[in-house]
Amino acid sequence: MTKAAKPNIPPYLLWEYDLNTFNYDKSYKIFIERVLQMGKIEDWKEIIRYYPIEKTFETNEWSAQIAKSDMLYVS
Repeated sequence: MTKAAKPNIPPYLLWEYDLNTFNYDKSYKIFIERVLQMGKIEDWKEIIRYYPIEKTFETNEWSAQIAKSDMLYVS
């Protein structure tokens, strides 16, 4: 199975990282958290395109950074 192309997201979501070298597989929790916190619906769609939906739900439940209201919305 071929891995999907890197997520197409606005650079401001991960402003402190170099997106040319950012490892979306190893750092998935950082990426998913940031998009769920500050992303738009198009960015959320990029999460689902790139990761299995279960990984997004797992990160949503695990995160201490995501507001409860956002967690409920994602669920």
